[in-house]
Amino acid sequence: MKHERITVDPRIMVGKPVTKGTRMPVEQIIRELAGGMTIADIMDAHPRLTPDNIYAAAEYAADTIP
Repeated sequence: MKHERITVDPRIMVGKPVTKGTRMPVEQIIRELAGGMTIADIMDAHPRLTPDNIYAAAEYAADTIP
């Protein structure tokens, strides 16, 4: 599956998957969701994120879990 909002580049965050244009790791978004933060909470904490970025991170995580 193609994840257009997620990028992996060894020069950005040591190659961790991040949302394009934000340098925000997918892992961090998932940890914040798991910790009980709402989408609004995450967007308040990271103003460059959009709801679509957060959904894309969740989709990417779900698709990459073996």
